[in-house]
Amino acid sequence: MKEERQAPTGKGRPAAMKMAQAKATPIADIEVVGEDRRLTQIGEFDRVLGGGVIPGSVILIGGDPGIGKTDLVTPSTSRLSSKEEPVLYVSGEESPRQIKMRVSGSASSIRNLLILAETSLEQILKAAQEIQPAAMVVDSIQTVYTEQITSAPGSISQVQEVAGQLMWYAIAQQRAGLHYWHVTKDGAIAGPRLLEHIVDTVLYFEGDKGHSFRILRAVKNRFGSTNEIGVFEMKDSGLEEVSNPSELFLAERSQRTTGSVVVSSLEDRGPF
Repeated sequence: MKEERQAPTGKGRPAAMKMAQAKATPIADIEVVGEDRRLTQIGEFDRVLGGGVIPGSVILIGGDPGIGKTDLVTPSTSRLSSKEEPVLYVSGEESPRQIKMRVSGSASSIRNLLILAETSLEQILKAAQEIQPAAMVVDSIQTVYTEQITSAPGSISQVQEVAGQLMWYAIAQQRAGLHYWHVTKDGAIAGPRLLEHIVDTVLYFEGDKGHSFRILRAVKNRFGSTNEIGVFEMKDSGLEEVSNPSELFLAERSQRTTGSVVVSSLEDRGPF
């Protein structure tokens, strides 16, 4: 017996992802309810998102390879999980063993995190339908391809179709989706810019790999402000949030040092 993957016929959203037929509704009849945000319990991350993760939203996180995106997202999304709704981490670049080695420092705090090494969108959605995760992480989205498109993974048509179907899945199932994307030497997200228009939130994880401090900033956020930043520090035990950066920076300065002065710098809405 040999298993074969049957390619779907036709293009568009898979049958499992199709929502009910849309109906036009007068704007006065639309009920507005409070935002049901889920906290990651990482204060810096939740503040940049605008107060937590909204179910059904799609978040794009860009950063240099090896900057620490996995160390940021893995513990935070795992805290959104429960016994009934785990978190699905889809890896298209690393094996499950490699991911375990990278997060081994914080593995004791990770619960209900499932690792899936897959690049086929159809197989990813099939696994998601069976697992019904609270959130799904895709690392990275340019490695995922759909069998409905014949072009190579990472091309404009592939990225557009994959991102669109993942967005429809997040909306229909009310599951949060977090996608990784690398940045170029100029600091911009690599690849087609249309991906930034599809997702709800675009975050940049910045920093020098030679230093321990990292900054998380939002350049697009449909559910919050883009004037907030989060400060993190990379330690041997993993990535930790810095709740008071000013105190941390002043601690490195000796008192009454001749020729030095303390000034305030405004980074977005955060004074340091």
